[in-house]
Amino acid sequence: MHKILLPALVVATTLSAQAQQSNTLTTKDYEHAESFMTYNTAPLIDHANVRPNWQPNDRFWYRDLTAQGSEYILVDPVKKTRTVAFDHQKLAMALSTATGKSYQAAMLPFQTISFSSDNRFVKFQAEGKSWKYNLQTQQVAEDTEPASNEAATGFGRRRGGAGNEVLSPDGKRAAFIKDYNLWVRDTKTNQQTQLTTDGVKDFGYATDNAGWSHSDRAILRWSPDSKKIATFQQDQRKVGDMYLVTTNVGHPELRSWKYPLPGDKNIAMIQRVIIDVDQPKVVRLQVQPDPHRATLSDDISSSGTFDDIDWNADASQLAFVSTSRDHKQEKFRIANATTGTVREVFEETIPTQYESGWGSINWRYLQKTNEIIWFSERDNWGHLYLYNASTGKLKNQITKGNWLVTQLLKVDEKNRLVYFLTTGRESENPYFSQLCRVGFDGKHFTVLTPEAGTHQVTFSPSGSYFVDTYSKPDMPPVTVLRNLNGKLLTTLEKTDVSRLTATGWKAPIPITVKAHDGKTDLYGLMFVPTHLDPNKKYPIIDYIYPGPQGGSIGTGGWSFGAATRDNQSLAELGFVVVAIEGTSNPLRSKSFHDMSYGNMSENTLPDQVTGIQQLAQKYAYIDINRVGIWGHSGGGFATAAAMFRYPDFFKVGISESGNHDNRNYEDDWGERYDGLVTASDYAAHANEIFAQNLKGKLMLAHGLMDDNVPPSNTLLVVEALEKANKDYDLVIFPNSAHGYGTYSYYMMRRRWDYFVKNLLGVEPPHEYRTKPKSDPRLGNRPQ
Repeated sequence: MHKILLPALVVATTLSAQAQQSNTLTTKDYEHAESFMTYNTAPLIDHANVRPNWQPNDRFWYRDLTAQGSEYILVDPVKKTRTVAFDHQKLAMALSTATGKSYQAAMLPFQTISFSSDNRFVKFQAEGKSWKYNLQTQQVAEDTEPASNEAATGFGRRRGGAGNEVLSPDGKRAAFIKDYNLWVRDTKTNQQTQLTTDGVKDFGYATDNAGWSHSDRAILRWSPDSKKIATFQQDQRKVGDMYLVTTNVGHPELRSWKYPLPGDKNIAMIQRVIIDVDQPKVVRLQVQPDPHRATLSDDISSSGTFDDIDWNADASQLAFVSTSRDHKQEKFRIANATTGTVREVFEETIPTQYESGWGSINWRYLQKTNEIIWFSERDNWGHLYLYNASTGKLKNQITKGNWLVTQLLKVDEKNRLVYFLTTGRESENPYFSQLCRVGFDGKHFTVLTPEAGTHQVTFSPSGSYFVDTYSKPDMPPVTVLRNLNGKLLTTLEKTDVSRLTATGWKAPIPITVKAHDGKTDLYGLMFVPTHLDPNKKYPIIDYIYPGPQGGSIGTGGWSFGAATRDNQSLAELGFVVVAIEGTSNPLRSKSFHDMSYGNMSENTLPDQVTGIQQLAQKYAYIDINRVGIWGHSGGGFATAAAMFRYPDFFKVGISESGNHDNRNYEDDWGERYDGLVTASDYAAHANEIFAQNLKGKLMLAHGLMDDNVPPSNTLLVVEALEKANKDYDLVIFPNSAHGYGTYSYYMMRRRWDYFVKNLLGVEPPHEYRTKPKSDPRLGNRPQ
């Protein structure tokens, strides 16, 4: 394979050089660029993506991808052993005999397994049937036993019943919505029981609708004993509607749903309830309705369940947090699950917007000790605090320093210890993470994962062990097993990228620049052509996602990846591509994140300009006179803003699905980051107001069935450009939602063409067709 790929790279490089001299790019150039997409690079990486599937006894298995295919590994933390889970060759032979088809040991026709309760059998599904492999006799037989309630994905992580049902912790019942009311189904007998009776249209129970996100799933939280459900009755009867219309032959379909906008008098409100399931009874909490808000994100169901609530062990109490409409005030409350009485414990009010962490909600109610672990950025950094749940008084600050807690992963009440992920502690890069531990009293702080990089951690069912995978954008992952003190027990896998690097692939270059204030360090990644000629000049393309809830790199981007979007592919066409985490993005200090609060249009753009200028001074091959920019969603907003507000700097922009005027985007996002309409000038931040400033080439794109960012956002910009007599390009996806679905590769090709023609100044090949494919080891859809 290597002997074939290496000459191909040389040929492609030569073609690219010749093509640019002849003022055109060829199909071969595009094929070379496409070879750097994830669906082409990921299949060349071995021993990565270790995903432990825990068993009740803390053993776990995972599927290891190899150059030949895959094999299943079984790990016993107690014995510190790592062995194959079964004899792959004998299973393949036995399955071939049983089915009459031929299977190879490294390419077995399944991707997940489970073990029988006595560990005598490995169970799997293949050819539409369930099978079991006897580990002693090495025989395969059809498995006729009913499936266990435990999902095959691992112990303790239940899938939510059938369809949109939510399974109870004991697996005996599944809750679902029917006719705006909540019902439960007995998973053994299939008997259905109605729990509520007064639900009506737009005032139903467990409704999943945040405007930008909506479905027919039930949003609720079962109690630990599976006898109660915490949910709400959502009142959206007076909320304004959003409309989309399909494109088809014949009469179009009008789709409408409740979608509040910033400044609307009426928004979705939730009336909190607790439902007894055995003898159906609805207990309404004695508290005023809350706005449909959460401490973690826009939506009270961002985690897929009912956020910001915490049952105690015996389900007698329910702790919850109420968030104000503008996210400036948080109220911690505890409800009596029997009577519905609510006790106010404490509240926190801040000038901008509160958030409880990144990726997980970082507060816990500890009923046994009558305490609360609370997350706050009150000292400019995200830290944990310990409160008395009776008095609401602060007992002590748990974590402290110029770094932040991102995710509270584990609370050991018995030993009074907390385990959490942090960022900001690594001098090399403040976005690198570590798993740390500290006592409730703030003493005995310990770093459990000392290696530099981004750490991803999963705990065993008992909490006695954890699997740690760490990497950097330019360092492949290493996966290890540790005990709860951080002691290394065994190295599970070291990712092998030798097949990938043999193709000429190179990792992105970590970069550091100063922000627009001239003193704050910013971090990012730079992608250059693998055949870079330092004596030439290359246009630079800025990939931007300004947040403020995310960033151009994002948390996953600081880990290793075979490809990051199409950044390297664009670079191979003759560009330098950069992604810079600017100010106002999260995972730094509170003041860093709030730099553009109330002025969304400025969000990171001054940083992008000054950062690119600094890079051009450092790398002579960057052509500062040919700067492009592109982004999707919030990045689409930022791209148009860049083209209108910095028209002499950015020459070519591609704005995809942008929320160009937040008065036309869902209420919670704008009111969280810009404040209420009465306190912020939304009109001044709208992109269409500045459309007449356009000087360069701008392509706009949007899906006309986008139920996240309504297409009116882009059409407002289109109308303004036409009024100003400005040329622009427009790509419309008539029946696509926010991400374009099957047309995403078409959009990518159009993006390549637009930059090649207008920024590089050469002609692209005519209507190049990308060729996405799946990793044969996974048998899945293209990545």
